[in-house]
Amino acid sequence: MLVVLRFFALLFALLGGLAASAVGVLTASSIIGRALWSSPIPGDVELTQFGIALAISLCLPWCQLHGANIIVDFFTARAAARTQRLLDGIGAVLLAAMTALLAWRTAVGATSVQDAGETSMILGLPMWIVYAVLAPGFALTMAIAIYQAWCHFTGRSVEVPV
Repeated sequence: MLVVLRFFALLFALLGGLAASAVGVLTASSIIGRALWSSPIPGDVELTQFGIALAISLCLPWCQLHGANIIVDFFTARAAARTQRLLDGIGAVLLAAMTALLAWRTAVGATSVQDAGETSMILGLPMWIVYAVLAPGFALTMAIAIYQAWCHFTGRSVEVPV
């Protein structure tokens, strides 16, 4: 199970990095075009918003898999290992619930926006696509959080081999 989750998390993270890199090239090109020829790329802000939202949702699973999310353990740092595992398991369950809700609502939102025919203001891009591409990253993050909760509650290691 961990091998499959790791494979898809890595694939998603690479795609997210590619999306972020494309946004960086787009932004630089638009700034250069604006500075040198007074001609920015039309819709660069829309594309930047879409691309960064995609990059974030695709990188979330990798971040969760490696425990790289922010953890406030000020009050639990001196707690027993069993207590820490229990609290980490509860945190993973809560994250799974939140990302399940986000995946569900972005998928439902994509359908609603598609039915409404909503498009972006400048480029006229179909907005449903923006919503639809966010759902897989949230769903994979949910699956990873469920796996990690199971590991915490059963005393198994949640360490991911490199």
